[in-house]
Amino acid sequence: MKGLDYWIVKDQKSRRVQCLLCPHVCVISPGETGCCRVRSNEDGKLYVENYGLVTACAIDPLEKKPFKRFYPGKNVLSLGTFGCNLACSFCQNWRISQGETPPSRYLSPEEAVEKALKYVPAGNIGIAYTYSEPLMWYDYVLDTAKLVKKAGLKNILVTNGYINPQPLTGLLPYLDAVNLDVKAFTNQFYQKVCRGTLQPVLRSAQAFAKHCHLEITTLVIPALNDSPDEIRELSQWIKGIDPNIPLHINRYFPNYHMSLAPTPVQTMERLKAVAQEALPYVFLGNV
Repeated sequence: MKGLDYWIVKDQKSRRVQCLLCPHVCVISPGETGCCRVRSNEDGKLYVENYGLVTACAIDPLEKKPFKRFYPGKNVLSLGTFGCNLACSFCQNWRISQGETPPSRYLSPEEAVEKALKYVPAGNIGIAYTYSEPLMWYDYVLDTAKLVKKAGLKNILVTNGYINPQPLTGLLPYLDAVNLDVKAFTNQFYQKVCRGTLQPVLRSAQAFAKHCHLEITTLVIPALNDSPDEIRELSQWIKGIDPNIPLHINRYFPNYHMSLAPTPVQTMERLKAVAQEALPYVFLGNV
C-alpha cells in the first residue's frame, strides 16, 4: 500500500477521511474503502491498495485501444490493475474492475519502463494504462508516466475520465494520448447504468483535448443510448471542442449484469452516418 495525496480528514474523532480524487468524494471510515474498492482508510490515513499491482500485461496494437489517428501500425505495452470508480452494468472487464481482487504481481514504475524499452525494437512506443480504470491507479500511473517521459516514450490513457480537476491537472503534462469512454450523452444514463454523472466526463474531455491527442469511444446499447438524436448531440459537442477528434462507436454485447441482445449492425451503420454529419473521423467497433 502507498500513502496518498488528495484527501482530507473529515472527522477527527471518528478518524473518517474524505477522498478527493474523483467526483464521488467518498467519506471513508477506518478499515473501509471507497466505491473504487482500492482507496482505503487505515487508522485515519488514506492509502491505495493497488499501487504497482498488475493484473493484465500485454503488447497491443494501438488500434485495439482503440486509436485510429495516433501512431497507426505501432504497438504499446498495456498495463492494467483492479478497481473502478464507476459500476457500469454492461462492463466488459468486470472481473478486474468490479469483481473480487484478481491475481496480480508487483511491477515497479522502473520495471515497467524497462519492460517498455525492451519492446521498442518490435514497434512499441510506450505504455498504455488500460483494462480497468487507470485513474483509480492514479499514483502509480503518475509515478510511471514521469519515468516514461524521461525515457522518451509515450504515455497513453484509456479512461472513463471520472476525476476531479486538481488531480487531473497534475497528470496532464505527462500524457500523450487519451481514449475517453463517454458512456452516453445523458446524465440519466450515467446515474442509472454507471453510478456516476456526465458533467465531470465532459469537463475532462475538454482538458484532455487541450493537452494531448484525444479520441472518444461510445458503446451503443439498444434502447438506452442508441437514439440518432443523442448521437447527433454527442457529435456536435465533440465538434465544438475539435472537429478532428475521432469518434469510435462500438457495438454492445451482453456482459456482466446486462443481458440485452447485441446492438444490430444496421443501427451501428445508421448512427455512424448521423455522427458523420458533424465529424470527419467516425469508426465502428465490435462489428
